[in-house]
Amino acid sequence: MNLDWYVVHTRPRCEKKLVQYCERETIATTLPCISRVHQYRGKTVTFHSPLFPGYVFVQITREQRQKVFQSDYAANVLEVFDQAQFDHQLRDILRAVETELEVRLAPQIIPGCQVLIKSGPLRGVTGWVEKRVGIVQVILRLDFIGQAAAVSIDANDLELV
Repeated sequence: MNLDWYVVHTRPRCEKKLVQYCERETIATTLPCISRVHQYRGKTVTFHSPLFPGYVFVQITREQRQKVFQSDYAANVLEVFDQAQFDHQLRDILRAVETELEVRLAPQIIPGCQVLIKSGPLRGVTGWVEKRVGIVQVILRLDFIGQAAAVSIDANDLELV
């Protein structure tokens, strides 16, 4: 049986429900999640949120696509054409999520991008990124869905490839 990766675009806030549905149907799913800690009236609450909201990754046969799509939680099932690249990129992201490092959804802010300043004395001002300096952030891309995860890494732990 040949299992391929598919990307399921979910209905809003239905990622975990789709994973539960797939578990009942014995369909392998991957949903990278990150922990978020919030303080409420002196209580600390930890939430586990999808790293890529709106997406669940499944390994299924072509025939199982319909079963996934029939759930009330799937808006679309997208075929991954470069299986090897997708698998490699997803494994890298899952490996980062399993570490103690802070992993977050990364906006694609690179030199040449127009940005909006969200806080501080220049709040509301738009500008263009000329270069990025400061803390070293490594971007782990998942090209198929046009998303990326950012991990802050000490520069001493990096080398050029």
